[in-house]
Amino acid sequence: MPNIYEVLGVSAGVIGLAGYIPYLYSIFQGKTRPNRASWFIWTLVGGLLAVSYIAEGNSHAIWLPIGYFLGPFIVAFLSLKYGYSEWSRLDTICIIAACISIIPWWLSDNANYTLLINLVIDSTGAIPTILKTYKEPETEDFTAWTIFFIANTLQVLAVRYWDISGAYPIYLFILAATIFGLTLKGKIKNRVSVI
Repeated sequence: MPNIYEVLGVSAGVIGLAGYIPYLYSIFQGKTRPNRASWFIWTLVGGLLAVSYIAEGNSHAIWLPIGYFLGPFIVAFLSLKYGYSEWSRLDTICIIAACISIIPWWLSDNANYTLLINLVIDSTGAIPTILKTYKEPETEDFTAWTIFFIANTLQVLAVRYWDISGAYPIYLFILAATIFGLTLKGKIKNRVSVI
């Protein structure tokens, strides 16, 4: 019989993947314009973090990291055609930093060390999307980020033993909460301006 942590972890993974449905739909409608640098970095680091989680044996909390590799991979691919058209120096710096992060990840046999490296690079990759969403909240999908926020909340609750691997669910929770808050602020601002 599955325990509560396993149920929460699997639920977080399923809900997290479900968040890509409205996100992809919004991309095809031309409403969401994903930042290319962020999504390519999230794909790379998501894959590396999923491998780190597997190496640590944290089976209850692995489902969301796997989902957060597959979803960003699809979005990164679509961003080539439908992505945010501006490419900044910050985007370039973030891509280079992400590529460099592969070297210590590859050389290290310490999963905790590589987890921390990838968290730093992943959060660097989040900066372009956070700044874009702050300036133009309508370029991100509110429904998708609401779902991601719920999934990441469940992911934090799925952590049974708190150690260094708990940093990833906390980071994802903060990231999703930030972008959710920025898109919510944009929706409220649009409704107030219509009234």
